[in-house]
Amino acid sequence: MSSFSFKSFSWKKSKSSKSSKSDSGHSFSSEEERFLTENMGTVRVPEIVPSPADDCDTLKKAFDGWGTDEKALIRILGQRNAAQRKAIRETYFELYNESLIDRINSELSGDFRKAAVLWAYDPAERDARMAHEALRSYKKGIHEIQVLVEIACATSPHHLMAVRQAYCSLYDCSLEEDIFSTVSMPLRKLLVGLVSSFRHDKEVVESFVADSEADLLHDAIKVKQINRNGVIWILSTRNFFQLRATFACYKQKYGNPIDQDIMKCGTSDLESLFKMAVWCIDSPEKHFAKVINKAIVGLGTDEDSLTRAIVSRAEIDTMKIREEYSKMFKSNLEKDVIGDTSGDYKDMLMILLGAKV
Repeated sequence: MSSFSFKSFSWKKSKSSKSSKSDSGHSFSSEEERFLTENMGTVRVPEIVPSPADDCDTLKKAFDGWGTDEKALIRILGQRNAAQRKAIRETYFELYNESLIDRINSELSGDFRKAAVLWAYDPAERDARMAHEALRSYKKGIHEIQVLVEIACATSPHHLMAVRQAYCSLYDCSLEEDIFSTVSMPLRKLLVGLVSSFRHDKEVVESFVADSEADLLHDAIKVKQINRNGVIWILSTRNFFQLRATFACYKQKYGNPIDQDIMKCGTSDLESLFKMAVWCIDSPEKHFAKVINKAIVGLGTDEDSLTRAIVSRAEIDTMKIREEYSKMFKSNLEKDVIGDTSGDYKDMLMILLGAKV
């Protein structure tokens, strides 16, 4: 898995470019379509970006006018990458002696406010705060703590280290300590192992290791002891490329994908978390496609999961998630999101998905 990048993506409008429409009805120029197919994230940064001071001036006017100009806030924050948003936060405080995050909190409400605030944070701080909130809500069930698996297994090792550092700064204790004091065994053992990992971040694969560790995983699954130290050590220390090779070797030798065999061990929370870890390591786009679909299909909408999935992956791999969503559910992700959301909240999510709003 590639390292998390703060690369500034750009797109350029052309008067002669023809426009097309996505399945959701939003229009894209031909150059915008090229952007969306060349980059795995869907955040579109204009070719000419105003200075942080100019963006702050526009945001201040949006806040201070007669009512909040939500559209201006969406257009600015929704079309800036992580480094640019950081510059805006710092400049806003220097100019007006107030926190941009606090001001957004006071001006907005509901799901729109949560999405805007999460997007405005630095990615590492955002994940640290989501992890803390998940642990505080753990009594509600395993659904709340899946974010810990996502942070540990679906982001780069460098990002995980940054999250752990941010967590310590924010809460005066380590993420591992909070998991240990909040989550009971056997889930605690797996989660502490995953968030404590120090993975190599280069594409290094040893075929003999994949073969031997596929056997080790199979032996543990066969006797329904997936919480063995050796299994957790493999999942939490091997680099992602090595693990993907091991999972492929497992399927070749034993006939089934490893995630299917894990669920043969039982249907408890432990098996569910192990399966989630495998998905996040092997193909995170499948995991997040499933998260989004589950959030919007059926009665009601799980706005927290929908927001988390779109906000956290918008600069990483939303294009892959969109493609996987279409394969898995025979539907268009944008169209489904539009059908289950409304107002400024919908517009915030759609601009992060690359649509014009």
